[in-house]
Amino acid sequence: MMKTRREWLRAGGLGAFGLGLSGLLGGRVVASGGVAKGATFGRAKSCIVLFLSGGPPQHETFDPKPEAPADVRAGFRAIRTTVPGMQFCETLPETAKVAHHLAVIRSMCTDIHSHSTSGAYMLTGYEPASKAENVPPGPEDWPSLAAVVGAMKPSERSPLSAVALPDEIYNDGHIVWPGQNGGFMGSKWHPTLMKCAPEQLPMRIEGLTLEESLTTLRLEERFDLLRQMDGHFAAGVRSGVVTEMGDMQQRAFDLLHSDASRAAFALEREPAVLREAYGGHKFGQSVLLARRLVEAGTRLVQVNWPREEEGKEVKGSPLWDTHADNAGRVRNVLCPQFDRTFATLVNDLHQRGMLEETLVVAMGEFGRTPKHNGNGGRDHWGSVFSVVMAGAGIGGGQVIGASDRIGALPEDRPVRPADLAATVFHLLGVDPAGEFLDSLQRPRRVTNGGVALKELVGV
Repeated sequence: MMKTRREWLRAGGLGAFGLGLSGLLGGRVVASGGVAKGATFGRAKSCIVLFLSGGPPQHETFDPKPEAPADVRAGFRAIRTTVPGMQFCETLPETAKVAHHLAVIRSMCTDIHSHSTSGAYMLTGYEPASKAENVPPGPEDWPSLAAVVGAMKPSERSPLSAVALPDEIYNDGHIVWPGQNGGFMGSKWHPTLMKCAPEQLPMRIEGLTLEESLTTLRLEERFDLLRQMDGHFAAGVRSGVVTEMGDMQQRAFDLLHSDASRAAFALEREPAVLREAYGGHKFGQSVLLARRLVEAGTRLVQVNWPREEEGKEVKGSPLWDTHADNAGRVRNVLCPQFDRTFATLVNDLHQRGMLEETLVVAMGEFGRTPKHNGNGGRDHWGSVFSVVMAGAGIGGGQVIGASDRIGALPEDRPVRPADLAATVFHLLGVDPAGEFLDSLQRPRRVTNGGVALKELVGV
């Protein structure tokens, strides 16, 4: 019996990996905003986004409140950093040593208290119409920062322009958040999702690792057959789907066939001491993989904080969602992993001469409540929280904005996700005030009125 086209794709090892690889064709700018760009425009050749899913507490990270009442401080103290007058929570001793490289936004706000919609706001810069939890992704959603960057600034050195790893972000029940794909730009702009366990060597990536029996020659033969089949399918099916699938297959083939691109996944080539410095856990090794990917030419890599393995999760507090035992979780599990990995990444990029052209952003979907609940946890809080940035020529050792005395509301310089998005785009060389065409050839604004932070971009 003749195999279907889908079965041929699956047999050739190209089907699973194809979905995200189509977003590498280059976006088309239809208008420029005409805003002064300054010397920092396009300073970053690449970007690493560390997304701390669940919502990290601002009090126990970058915005300690040593003078606040005891029920706000919760037994933690503030510590000095390498920048006079800048204090972090004691949970971040290694990060405190690289504070001179960091710009801390302490007045970020979404005013949304649900994971998925506040998360979509942070990941896209566009305020969602619904503030409810578990709103499913839709074709008219605003595209993610990764999707826009992948489309507007495709890599010149790698088949991968925008990547998310080691998994997508989802709520309990595997309800996937909106704001992680190409949205109204169309599915061909989805960032490449790499589901992987980089802490387990040799690392295997779903849809990328070839079977031992599938040699390069056999792969070429199968791909040639697919191209021949595409001609027949295209003749019978007059739609953009066939063309899009062809693009995806070509990008998948380029990656699988490229020794240089595949070498980025060989974490075992890194010195053991450096792999250990990043941390042997999934988050740490995912961040190391992100550094290797941008080093190989990927434009933007988003590392999503991974869920704990079955049986290791503290009930009621998955990820950074510390509804119970906030103090224990941040002191013993969450901050030790983030602190070590983040500081190592900043130092590693600096020592390699990459920090000046690599933008690093660490953020979550929101923060946590100023006071604890009855379970010793902090609940969702989108009214004010912290975001940290480094690299790409931005001035380190500075604090932007401020929260009030208990970390409940912005007291100075409120920053919205649209402004953060505009800042990221500016530094990566995408005009925040420009326009591009969506999947229906309609002009759309790159940002929804966002203005790049002058403290970071200098204009």
